Amino acid sequence: MSSTTDTACSLTGNSLVGNSLTAKKCVPCEGGVPLLTQEEIAAGLALTPSWELVPTGLQIRRTWRAKNFVDAVQQLQQITTLAEEEGHHPDFHLTNYRDVAIEIWTHAIGGLSENDFILAAKIDRMLARDFPKLSAAQPR
Repeated sequence: MSSTTDTACSLTGNSLVGNSLTAKKCVPCEGGVPLLTQEEIAAGLALTPSWELVPTGLQIRRTWRAKNFVDAVQQLQQITTLAEEEGHHPDFHLTNYRDVAIEIWTHAIGGLSENDFILAAKIDRMLARDFPKLSAAQPR
């Protein structure tokens, strides 16, 4: 799954377990592949503890409170750049001027793929590096 010309967007075997998600690249997905299994989702969530499964089980979500509106927008702008580089686009929610939520899923298959956890891990790494005061344990 390291080639950007790959069209698969599901896990092969146990590729989430034991591998660094941030070393991987999201691959194009046009649909037609199965959703992640519950076991694969659990493995992905274990590697991205800042994220939670939404009640439908089809998306992952991370929330936090930014220092202020400007920080919130800067964080979303940086995530936008990262998402463009990965070719995988999350949904953003900014409420109460600094409460941020991001939801990720693979739109083409209507649920979760490995790409979602790759992007989540890269978002976490970017936030930790560029916004060190933003604690992963600081949900809104």
